[in-house]
Amino acid sequence: MAQPQVLFDYTGHLPECPTWSAEENCLYWTDILENEIHRYNTINSKHDVIKFSEEVGCFALCETGGFIVALRSGIYLTNRTGLITCKVCDNPSNPALARFNDGGTDRDGRFYAGTFWGPGDYNGALLCRVDIDLTAHVIQHDIHGANGLAFSEDKKWMYTSDTPNRVIYRTPLEENGEPGKREVFKRFEPGQGIPDGAAIDEEGCYWTALFDGYRIARLSPDGDVLEEHQLPVRCPTMVCFGGDDMKTLFITTTRENMGDTEVAERPLSGAIFTLQVAVAGMPKLKFKVSQ
Repeated sequence: MAQPQVLFDYTGHLPECPTWSAEENCLYWTDILENEIHRYNTINSKHDVIKFSEEVGCFALCETGGFIVALRSGIYLTNRTGLITCKVCDNPSNPALARFNDGGTDRDGRFYAGTFWGPGDYNGALLCRVDIDLTAHVIQHDIHGANGLAFSEDKKWMYTSDTPNRVIYRTPLEENGEPGKREVFKRFEPGQGIPDGAAIDEEGCYWTALFDGYRIARLSPDGDVLEEHQLPVRCPTMVCFGGDDMKTLFITTTRENMGDTEVAERPLSGAIFTLQVAVAGMPKLKFKVSQ
């Protein structure tokens, strides 16, 4: 079985939202707490950093170039350098208490972004969707920390996780993409790790980063664990597929809230890993702006 490898000499604070660009042979990701989007060229090893004024919860590449970015205050369109060109909407949560977290595009190029409820006193986070005409809608509530967004290739299911509540959900989608009633896909017991960011492969299996679990897991469409891959760090945050054959799994990890002792013992916390897998993954689509 293949072993995880470090992508390059880098450790971040809270890397998330890995996104592969096949046209550029580049991996993009955020460092949420450092207000950054990173770009790493796997051909020439060039590493670029785009700075923002607020936390970058998640983003997607746009068909027209640049990004759609979920900052703490709201969702924006930017150019390739991070310069804001359009404000899409305000953060529908209370931005003083909830920043944006996990997000991405569905199989029709719409952008989704969920929030993380900072106080943790109740499930105050939500999930919103930005349509291609830039209208925004809140589509789910009753979430503590939105994560694990992924969509089946047949467009019938949306998967999400609520990390602090240790649960992965799936939601049926109507033909026009509107969500039905979500249902529990899999719950995790204490000590098993908690489900964080995710991706889906060509066989419809769901790969999840198990935060606080030292590993990633591949789940069948029925929620059974098919594979587990150990990591040399405690907290993976998200996975995405990339590479020439889409069989490279990129894995972001974090060192958020880790003390000096743990960082010294596990110095790769915050690094990005690659793992060669047997089944190709589904590419992330770009945001399709109609304007």
